[in-house]
Amino acid sequence: MMDPSFEYIFPAIRGIQAGREYYVSMCPLRLIPKIFLFDEEELLPELRAQRVLNRARIPEISRYILKNPEGYVFSAITASVDGGVRFRSLGDEGESSRLGALHVDMAARFIINDGQHRRAAIEMALASDPGLSDETIAVVFFVDRGLERSQQMFSDLNRHAVRPSRSLGLLYDHRNDLSSIVKLVALRSEAFKDVVELERSTLSERSRKLFTLSAIYNGCAALMEGAEFKSSDNAAETCMDFWEEVSRHIPEWKFVRNGRMTAGEVRRDFLHTHAIVLQALGMAGRELIVLPPKEWKDRLKALAKVDWSRSNAKTWEGRALIGGRVSKSTHNVTLTCNFIKQRLGLDLGPEELRAENAFKRGRE
Repeated sequence: MMDPSFEYIFPAIRGIQAGREYYVSMCPLRLIPKIFLFDEEELLPELRAQRVLNRARIPEISRYILKNPEGYVFSAITASVDGGVRFRSLGDEGESSRLGALHVDMAARFIINDGQHRRAAIEMALASDPGLSDETIAVVFFVDRGLERSQQMFSDLNRHAVRPSRSLGLLYDHRNDLSSIVKLVALRSEAFKDVVELERSTLSERSRKLFTLSAIYNGCAALMEGAEFKSSDNAAETCMDFWEEVSRHIPEWKFVRNGRMTAGEVRRDFLHTHAIVLQALGMAGRELIVLPPKEWKDRLKALAKVDWSRSNAKTWEGRALIGGRVSKSTHNVTLTCNFIKQRLGLDLGPEELRAENAFKRGRE
């Protein structure tokens, strides 16, 4: 029998899943670190109810809360309760039988099945801003005597979880200035207009698009790295100016827009639409755009003489291709950038020079 003097009381809604009762409540953030504990990390994986905490993620999530005090969004935490639990409904029939208070013995154990990183980030954010303490987060409670079902619950909760594609995440991100700039470039630039896949990060053979939004993001991020702009509009204008000039010297991009070639043919036979090349062009471009516009635009004319075909193994094998397949590794991005910079008359930096010399020795 529970002692009513020593219990937690949560306003709750009662539901049924798989024939078992569960409860949904709203908990003040200040309570989250106090009552919801992690499994000890020292336990063997077969004895834990969830994965080991990735502490590198916690500051990022905490900053998200603190930087967006009027706009952060968290999904519900899911927890197992091992201990004395009773639900007191407001009535015996209809809706009132599902609404009430969940009474949990203070000696009960709470184990988080889903949301351990949110819990740790909330604790960190509260230390910086105690004013968050009265805000709430939804918690789903499952009664799990002896915590026998916790591991299976963790597996079931994560089995069907699918992360959105990077392109879709960027499309819907309105807090990241770079994401906003890239969307503007993708939708308005003559280089990319109507040929960008906004939702998926990979393109099927039949896709009519030439580029993914995530690939353009990487290219623009590389182009703007370390640069200072007057405003986001100014940054977007610079990006559009650069990519439109690049497109003038890669005729296949225009051929797709005017119907002379299909997007599938271009992606299959050429490398210049792939993420590795867009990133490498952006890396080279950031050294060009510090020059007077006429000079950097004149230098880009050299791109017209580059053989971008995948069959050009003499140039691309070991740089953008490994065994005939496109490689996105940092090393290959560097080697691809090296080739482009040399064609544009740009000097290689110390790290780039080391990578280039090693590449040439490997070929010899």
